[in-house]
Amino acid sequence: MKSFLWRLAGHLTRGLAMIWAVTTFTFFLIRLMPGDPVQVQFEKLIAQGMSPDQAEAATAITYGFVPHGPVWRQYLDYVTGLAQLDLGVSVESQGIPVADRVFGAMPWTVLLVLSGILVSFLIGVGLGVVAALRRGSLTGHSLSIAGSLLHGVPPFVIGIVLAALFTRRWRWFPSGGQYNGDKVAPGFYADFMLDVAYHMVLPAAAFALASYGGWLLAMRSSVASVLGDDFLLAAELRGLTRWMRFRYLARNAILPLFTVLAISFGLVFGGAIFIERIFNYPGLGMMLYASIGARDFSMMSGSFLIITAAVIVANILADLLYTVIDPRVRRQT
Repeated sequence: MKSFLWRLAGHLTRGLAMIWAVTTFTFFLIRLMPGDPVQVQFEKLIAQGMSPDQAEAATAITYGFVPHGPVWRQYLDYVTGLAQLDLGVSVESQGIPVADRVFGAMPWTVLLVLSGILVSFLIGVGLGVVAALRRGSLTGHSLSIAGSLLHGVPPFVIGIVLAALFTRRWRWFPSGGQYNGDKVAPGFYADFMLDVAYHMVLPAAAFALASYGGWLLAMRSSVASVLGDDFLLAAELRGLTRWMRFRYLARNAILPLFTVLAISFGLVFGGAIFIERIFNYPGLGMMLYASIGARDFSMMSGSFLIITAAVIVANILADLLYTVIDPRVRRQT
């Protein structure tokens, strides 16, 4: 128990250090970019008729620091605001707090990408076991080739193909939105949830197809490395059924993939930017894409901070989870 607490403390310390590093990098990147978006905002307010003092105060509210103060003072004000969970104010959305926009879009992205990850993981892992066990047959070769091809295709290409076929040519699915606001109102009832699922089919399928090949290839390699282990030979000598042997094999081969899966859960907060853009799905990725185009650096900084924190937390959970699901690691700690 004591070793677990020490390990958790070490992870948290490194995680906070990483968040601080990303926050610092993002802040100074904004200050060093050509055009100085803070100065652009300041001059824009003056052009609208504000006095320099009023424009400076308004810009300070937007970015969390006084635009003409020393850089170290600006950075200190910025970090102080973050410590108070103040991510700044969105320029693009005319003064709406960044936190409100980020946490409003986040559930839609999490729902979308988690669905794609879970579907691709379950299918990829299952077919990866089949491809490894039948690696010398036509089935094994076909699965491996299909996985390699899909793994090499960028997600946005799959998204464009699905959108062209199913929203433009055949019009089986909607071309955008999270749900049809003209037919259903938000709420926890069957019609609304079915409409949300209907709008999510194509972007989730694009994400699942893009990541399915990676899970299949990883599982096939993991199974191949486990096939010669002594525990399988012992299982065969004990006369276990083919199904029991399959369970032994899959349970041990899947262990290395759990870490990757946990990290993938952290990456969902980054959103499938191009997929959300292709299907006009208003999630965190779509919002980040729009903020880049609009030079809304407060929104960009807040989004990057959330993504970084999510990945770090996912890494910590992956490490802790691995010691739970793998007794060999637990005995070594």
